[in-house]
Amino acid sequence: MKIAFSDAALQKSGGKTGAGTGAVVVLASEGAGKGDALHGKLTPGGEAIDAALGGCITRAIAAARFKARKGTALTVLAPAGGPARVVVAGLGKAEALDALAAEAAGGAAYAELARGGEAAAALLAELPRGARKIRLADLAADIATGARLRSYRFDKYRTKEKPEDKPKLQTLTIHVKGAAAAKKAFGPREAVVDGVFFTRDLVSEPGNVIYPESLADEARKLARLGVKVEVLDEKKMKSLGFGALLGVAQGSARPPRLVVMTWMHGPRTGGGAKPIAILGKGVTFDSGGISIKPAAAMDEMKFDMTGAASVLGVMKAVATLELPINVVGVLPATENMPDGNAVKPGDVVTSLSGQTIEILNTDAEGRLILCDALTWCARFEPAVVIDIATLTGACVIALGSHASGLLSNHDPLAIELLEAGQASGDRAWRLPLWDDYQKQLESPFADMSNVGGREAGTITAACFLA
Repeated sequence: MKIAFSDAALQKSGGKTGAGTGAVVVLASEGAGKGDALHGKLTPGGEAIDAALGGCITRAIAAARFKARKGTALTVLAPAGGPARVVVAGLGKAEALDALAAEAAGGAAYAELARGGEAAAALLAELPRGARKIRLADLAADIATGARLRSYRFDKYRTKEKPEDKPKLQTLTIHVKGAAAAKKAFGPREAVVDGVFFTRDLVSEPGNVIYPESLADEARKLARLGVKVEVLDEKKMKSLGFGALLGVAQGSARPPRLVVMTWMHGPRTGGGAKPIAILGKGVTFDSGGISIKPAAAMDEMKFDMTGAASVLGVMKAVATLELPINVVGVLPATENMPDGNAVKPGDVVTSLSGQTIEILNTDAEGRLILCDALTWCARFEPAVVIDIATLTGACVIALGSHASGLLSNHDPLAIELLEAGQASGDRAWRLPLWDDYQKQLESPFADMSNVGGREAGTITAACFLA
């Protein structure tokens, strides 16, 4: 879906754009009171459109008891003398209106528009009375961001989907005073959305399409944006001593890869600023190895490369925006399969750092490939290292699906990540990384084991990497 911005005053035409637009979106904020009779309040421009349509919007809001809470929407069908449909998108409380509320409104509006058959729609973006926390240009840009994010679909393999089941909306024109400023504000957000879509596409692909070699090929495509891409093959990693990563890979017919991406556009003074290193777990399919997983939902183990895909999305956004920073992205990519050559519980491998690891559970493989990648990162002398991984099911048991677990030995970085998560709506919760947990990883046969028992499984995984 394409986003366009226009200075045209949509409210002066009663919602008609003169361009064949069959649907119009207006905004409403949550009222300040109590009781079921309370309903959402239209923005001033929305009130003007409502007046031109004989008050049908406010009547529909009242009849539906629409509160205009954040992320909700209401459709008014075929108002007399107006567009085919009017969608009212809720912003929540005006005084609390921020980027997340605006994104939620854009997403809710798109969801309603997608149910219709219009190829184009218009949205009137303006601040409700009482809004203080967001600029108008940012409001419009955040609404556009929410709409784009909500529009994502992965239907590449749906050959029998009915045409009427696919959204027809191709263009959403956002009418806003100061359209040029809104368009400028949307530019960086759009680059992030494109990075998110790149990640989602990779994650959604099946394991017979995305595997270590093809994941490396996807990384190579970023070279056209100026990202330097280096790929280490199995032979090279063996000569260097990637014993932990290669141990995980040896049960698969598909050879592993280590992908190293660099974007060095930061200050050159004093030898150059130290880079930010980001790592992503790239297990393109995780059967569990000899410690095989249950059959139920094993198909979802194609998602075990989400960390790597996230790093690719970040690198794409960084390069598209031409950010003046230094970033290194490292992806250890492999399958975890249970053939006759696979590592067995009780086997001992030697990591790139020279430490020995007793593998007690072959399904705790992510930490094995990441530990070698972390050691490889040290050669870049990074300022910080951020590791992104679908590492432990124990984290979902602890936190559910509403937050990611964050573990760090660097308080300032942890605080920055927590604040970024809060601002973006992709929240994290910090778990302890105390030395007390390290003793759970002790092994009588090697420097450490790769699991620490049932207790604190997420924390001991992070302790292993630490």
